[in-house]
Amino acid sequence: MPAAEPLTPTGLPDQTQHLPSFEEILGSVHVVSLPMRVRFRGIMERETLLLRGPAGWGEFCPFPEYGDAESSRWLDAAIEAAWVGFPATVRQRIPINATVPAIPADRVADLLARFGRVDAVKVKVAEQGQELADDVARVSAVRAALPHAAIRVDANAGWDVAAAVTALTRLADVGLEYAEQPVPSIDGLAQVRALLQAAGTPVLIAADESVRKEDDPLKVARAGAADLIVVKVAPLGGVRRALDIVSQAGLPAVVSSALDTSVGIRAGLALAAALPNLPYACGLGTVSLFESDITADPLVADDGGISLRDAVPDAGLLERFAASAERRDWWVERLRRVHAVVAAGGSARRLNATRN
Repeated sequence: MPAAEPLTPTGLPDQTQHLPSFEEILGSVHVVSLPMRVRFRGIMERETLLLRGPAGWGEFCPFPEYGDAESSRWLDAAIEAAWVGFPATVRQRIPINATVPAIPADRVADLLARFGRVDAVKVKVAEQGQELADDVARVSAVRAALPHAAIRVDANAGWDVAAAVTALTRLADVGLEYAEQPVPSIDGLAQVRALLQAAGTPVLIAADESVRKEDDPLKVARAGAADLIVVKVAPLGGVRRALDIVSQAGLPAVVSSALDTSVGIRAGLALAAALPNLPYACGLGTVSLFESDITADPLVADDGGISLRDAVPDAGLLERFAASAERRDWWVERLRRVHAVVAAGGSARRLNATRN
């Protein structure tokens, strides 16, 4: 029988026990830049650092504006994937939603056609420089193309309370499964949720940034500010930590991605496969937004879902999409700094905060 994993005071496996040296990680690093089909989060190229350990491949891809402390969770997740491996699963196939960026309404049908069968769609709204009319047109185009699909919208905290209530009241006419992070703060989420309920507007509220970017990811559940939570493996520090947060929150969970390659999507699938309950389609279909992936067998939805399997980067694709020497140096230096944060125990302190 294998030895039990050492635990932190939170009862979770202690990542620091598995922390490889910076030099060990560096020996397996590949930095790539992948072109996007459409602009997403304001970018047309997605850079990411891939690393390989004894358990497989991991992905370290915090967005450039993220600081080292926040990025340390992303390294925790990559190390878990590559050096620890994933927990046991309870399902082998994961339902997947399509994702529609903040594109013009007349491009929606063509984009959705790339996903094949679609039972659920997440639509980006509240894009800077756009109007509510653009959001209504985009969501309406999705409904016209997919009359029976579940539609959820994601504002990425782009509205204030008044704008959110106005927008979601309008969009509710199209039929929404839920609205993801309509406003920035937890107090704001609670206000939006209460106002919609008081008006009889049938839109559930999902918390995303208020889970993954808070020092205490359980605060949103304690405040009664959401009906469900969105969990992403990398920003939360790994599959096991995300599982623990969902368990403690006591709310339904949607597993989503952070614009990952198939290596990162594999970790998201591991989380979705290990959750006791999975009531919603997962936002793990973002590989379809890339012109190319780094594996010859990309983890994209087929007939509305993805079957659980490993993602192994292809040497030719790693070479083809290798980042410039300057960008590789930037990522390696970032990796060095963030590794030092993890080694100093920053992750353990964050884990303790989830219990307090």
